[in-house]
Amino acid sequence: NDGIVVAEQEGEDNILIYANPAFERLTGYHSDDILYQDCRFLQAGDRQQEGLTAIREAVKTGAPSRQILRNYRKDGSTYHVEWNISPVRDDKGVIRQFVAVQRDSSERVQAEQERALLARALNAANDGILITDRDSTIVFVNQAFEALTGYSAAELLGQPTEMLRSGLHEPEFYAQLQEALSLGHNFRATFINRHKSGGVYYAEQSIAALRDESGQISHYVGASKDISRMVQREMELRERANRDKLTGLLNRHAGEIELKRNQLQAQNQLRPYGVILGDIDLFKQVNDCFGHVAGDRVLKMVADVLSGKVRRYDHAVRWGGEEFLIVLSDASLGVAAGLAERIRCAVEECADPEVGRFTISLGVGLWEPGETEDDLLKRADAALYRAKHRGRNQVAIATGSMNMPLVHAPELLAQGDSLTFSGKSPDKPWTGAASP
Repeated sequence: NDGIVVAEQEGEDNILIYANPAFERLTGYHSDDILYQDCRFLQAGDRQQEGLTAIREAVKTGAPSRQILRNYRKDGSTYHVEWNISPVRDDKGVIRQFVAVQRDSSERVQAEQERALLARALNAANDGILITDRDSTIVFVNQAFEALTGYSAAELLGQPTEMLRSGLHEPEFYAQLQEALSLGHNFRATFINRHKSGGVYYAEQSIAALRDESGQISHYVGASKDISRMVQREMELRERANRDKLTGLLNRHAGEIELKRNQLQAQNQLRPYGVILGDIDLFKQVNDCFGHVAGDRVLKMVADVLSGKVRRYDHAVRWGGEEFLIVLSDASLGVAAGLAERIRCAVEECADPEVGRFTISLGVGLWEPGETEDDLLKRADAALYRAKHRGRNQVAIATGSMNMPLVHAPELLAQGDSLTFSGKSPDKPWTGAASP
C-alpha cells in the first residue's frame, strides 16, 4: 500500500531507478514518465520546506531520515506524505542508492491543521474555553481561560476541575451541575471560583456535553465570561442601598429583611433569635440645644459602639431617627441582655466635645414559638418604653408572650442572672461638656 522508490546518487542529484505501482497511484505518474529523473520534480519548485533540509543532510551523511513533506501530483494537486529514507551501501560500505517509502499522510496532516485552526480560533475568543473528559479532567484551555484563572495551561491540563472551586457554593449547586451533565443537559450558572492568587472571581459559565460517534458522552465544553466587575458593582450598589448614609449601619429596609430571615429560620428550625431596641435618651434636646450637626455626631458615635459590640453574624440597624435595632441570630436571652448592657455602658462612656456625655435606653426581647417578628418588636418596644419610664440609661427585658408581664433588668438579675444592669440618667444631662 505504501509507495516505494529507489534512487541512485549522482553528485547532487538523486535519480529514480524504480517506482512501485502504489507510488504511481499516489502521484498520478507512470513509471515511464519519472524513471531516470531527479526526485526534485515531486516538489515542483517548492524547495523551501523545512523537511527538505533534513533530508538533504541525511543523504549527505547516509543517516536514515523520516520527514513529512508536501509533494505535488502529476495533475498539480498537493498531498502530504511521510518519507522514510534509508541508504543502501555496497560491499565496501559506500552509499550507492536510497530506498524511500512513502505513506500518504494527507488526512492526518489535514486533521492536525484543523485542530491547529480550531485551537487558534478558541485562543482568539474573548471568553474562557475549558474542555474536560467525561471524568471532569481538564484536557484543553484557551488563553482567555488562563487569564481568567491565573493558571497556565501546563498547570491546568490533567487536573480535575475541582481545583478551581472556591468553597462558596452550597453542595446543592454542584449536585445540580452533576445531575445535568450526567443526563447530557446543558448547564448555565454563575460560578464563584478561586483564582490562582487566592481571590475569587465570578464567571457566567455554560457547559455542554460532547458525544462521540456512538452517541456516548465523551467530553464537556464550558464557556466562561468574566462578570466579576459587574457582580462587584452590583454588590456595591446593593450595599449602598442597604446602608444608612449617615451611620453606615443597615437601614430599616435591610433590617426588616434580616428580621424576616431570622423569623423564617426560627419557625422552620425552632432556633430563637433576639432583638435589642435602643433609643438615645433626650436626643431631641441635643438637636434643639446644639443643632443637627452635633446630633449627627452623636448618632455616629452610637453607631460605632453598636458596630464594635455586635457579633459578626448579628446585624445593627438604624431603625429610624435616634432609634437603633440589633438583630441577634440564634441567641439566648442571657446573650442578648449581656450585649445590651455592654452597649449601654459603652455609650455612657462616650462624650462629644460640644454635647458632653449622653446615654441610651434599651429593650431586649427573645423570640418565642408562635409569635411573629412584629410581635417580638412590640414586646421589645414595650421593654424600651419601660426603661425610659424608669429613668433612662437602663436595659429592660421583656419575657413571656404578649400577655405576660415585662421583667425589668434588675429583676432578671434577681432571678439568678449574673449580669449587672445599672446607670441612671438625669432629666437634663447636658449642662456642660464634661457633664455626666
